[in-house]
Amino acid sequence: MRRKKREELIPYNKTRRVIYVYRRGKKRPAKVVAGALLLGMGILCLLYCLFILLFVRFGSWFFLIWGLGGLVLSIWGSLLYSRKTEGMPRWIKLCWGLLVGVGLTVFVAVEGLILTQFGAQAQPGADYCVILGAQIRENGPSDVLRRRLDRALIYLRDNPDTQVVVSGCQGSNEPVSEARGMYDYLVGAGIAPERIQMEEASRNTCENLEFSGKLLNRGEDSVVLVTNNFHMYRALHLARGAGYEHVQGLAASSYPWTLPNNMFREFMGIVKDFMAGHF
Repeated sequence: MRRKKREELIPYNKTRRVIYVYRRGKKRPAKVVAGALLLGMGILCLLYCLFILLFVRFGSWFFLIWGLGGLVLSIWGSLLYSRKTEGMPRWIKLCWGLLVGVGLTVFVAVEGLILTQFGAQAQPGADYCVILGAQIRENGPSDVLRRRLDRALIYLRDNPDTQVVVSGCQGSNEPVSEARGMYDYLVGAGIAPERIQMEEASRNTCENLEFSGKLLNRGEDSVVLVTNNFHMYRALHLARGAGYEHVQGLAASSYPWTLPNNMFREFMGIVKDFMAGHF
């Protein structure tokens, strides 16, 4: 009778839980450490998404991908940390590891290509300067677009014979077309109106370059392409694919706190263009 009572002191359902005990001085398994790192990265991604939402005004909702990525990393890290993945079939682990490995390799390679054009500088004396569009707000160009315009202004003042093409349509959240907003900004900064041509139909980088190319001779005219540093590699590649024979890049700076978001967005843009046959 006493033995029966002693056995019932620990309920059976409590004994089914596995408790891992580590000896003093012994390191935790690599998966547990990796889980903690992934969990930390997930939390940072979630905080970054929240920062952009609260303090940065973006023209798109792309930044929400950081929230989604943070959620995935947090769940993955929690599973590794608690060692709940140990019961999964080996083939699932191998497939997941292969997928992550290939994805990271492609991501690092593409980001490396983007970085090669971060400091693009153009030679003086170009026939045309093409400025790619970005968001226009009620109070003028967004930070991304203003940096492009200010970089172009320096070149245009140093090269008074260079003509300008400003490119971009009016989005649903914009008071005027991007081309019109850029035109007004340049004229207000002292650029003669007769030097500027507007292209107001394009909705993306491919159309920017295609429609702007109709206002000049792509095979003969020398062209300076102005955009932000994170966008320059893709823009130059697309320009050459669109028939610009003599094109150079002139890279504008970018806001440091939003650079991770813009770099990741460019990665997705290059993948999209590659799938569409533009690369």
